[in-house]
Amino acid sequence: MTVRRPSHRQIHLAAHFPGVNSTTVWADPRSRSQIAFSSFEQLARTAERGLFDFFFLAEGLRLREHKGRIHDLDVVGRPESLTVLNALAAVTRRIGLAATVNATFNEPYELARRLATLDHLSAGRAAWNVVTSSDAFTGENFRRGGYLDRADRYTRAAEFVDVARELWDSWTPDGVSRPFAHRGQHFDIAGEFTVPRSPQGHPVVIQAGDSGEGREFAARTADVIFTRHGTLEDGRAFYADVKGRLAKYGRSADDLKIMPGVSVVLGDTAAEAQERAAEIRRQQVSPQNAILALEQIWGTDLSAYDPDGPFPDTDPVPDTSLTQGRTRRGDTVAMAEKWRALSREKGLSIRQTVIEASGRQSFIGTPEAVAAELETFVRQDAADGFILVPHLTPGGLDEFVDRVVPLLQERRVFRTEYRGTTLRSHLGLPDPAGREGVATRRQD
Repeated sequence: MTVRRPSHRQIHLAAHFPGVNSTTVWADPRSRSQIAFSSFEQLARTAERGLFDFFFLAEGLRLREHKGRIHDLDVVGRPESLTVLNALAAVTRRIGLAATVNATFNEPYELARRLATLDHLSAGRAAWNVVTSSDAFTGENFRRGGYLDRADRYTRAAEFVDVARELWDSWTPDGVSRPFAHRGQHFDIAGEFTVPRSPQGHPVVIQAGDSGEGREFAARTADVIFTRHGTLEDGRAFYADVKGRLAKYGRSADDLKIMPGVSVVLGDTAAEAQERAAEIRRQQVSPQNAILALEQIWGTDLSAYDPDGPFPDTDPVPDTSLTQGRTRRGDTVAMAEKWRALSREKGLSIRQTVIEASGRQSFIGTPEAVAAELETFVRQDAADGFILVPHLTPGGLDEFVDRVVPLLQERRVFRTEYRGTTLRSHLGLPDPAGREGVATRRQD
């Protein structure tokens, strides 16, 4: 499916505050706290100065473990996302505020209420990144435990979003409260919602996922899909596939924005940018991280191996519980052979192979080259915009905002001011219609 666009098509930008990952370069002297409010505030204010659409928080519901111990390369003590965003609503004016909240271990009424509250406090800037979990390890933190089968996680999530929207629609724009009732596979609730209709009607719904079921869920339900990007060709294929699924749900191509998570490394010359990118990857993939990455594939303790030495001779162990709380890597035997082949072909050590095989930087070059490449991806239907994932907290967006955003504005592909007040207006999304005539104002 090819979506025809006018010239000077506008680019959407968002900022991701790194969460449970190894993106952040901890050793850099400019790196600051990952849990202090001042860090969230600085990054959000920078993104707003750059006129970004929204500021995006990831979240994990359990500290990840490796070999039976808390993984010491992860963030520990991260505050709850919606609480942070409610505080940020008071120190920002226009930028959207997006929270990752799990649809498996929450209930629609309570979460719909919290999201509507954020939308009111921020004057229409709230967003919900819907994630799911079939992980019994995470589920141990909750009353239900890990009962939810993997096959049910998207059916529950889809019904969860439907129920939340029913709750938001139970108030009319002019303040009429109407009873709600939902009888479904996963939820059976009825009553009255306590929060009036918010400035956007519905908070923006974001979905993160590249699987077939994730793409279908996004096409049916989401306003934004947060995905990964490889080549321009891969991006075009993903874009065409997801946009091609919209029509059967009565949606147009503009109703869903595709925004891959990307990183950017700048330099005054192309060579300098490449050198900086290589150094960042060396910092991100420390010797400890390299062995960890290998252990996640091999499923066994490899601490005796030298990260600057050759690969193990053994094959991976399937279905291991060595690492808990991390996304599964799929066919580990095939991945192990792929990494071994790369190591043999280029004469790379374990650490060098991990660096090359799991490269993070998406756009590397001078500000002019990066601005041109971002425009190319959007113009050629590989993305509607990008969610920037900086390697430094909280100053990792400064250089992009100062050096790339003005060039995008000169190219007339990025706004020079916020023209609307809500996140929906920033993204060019339609207002939700709501439901009409199904109830009347409550009479006391």
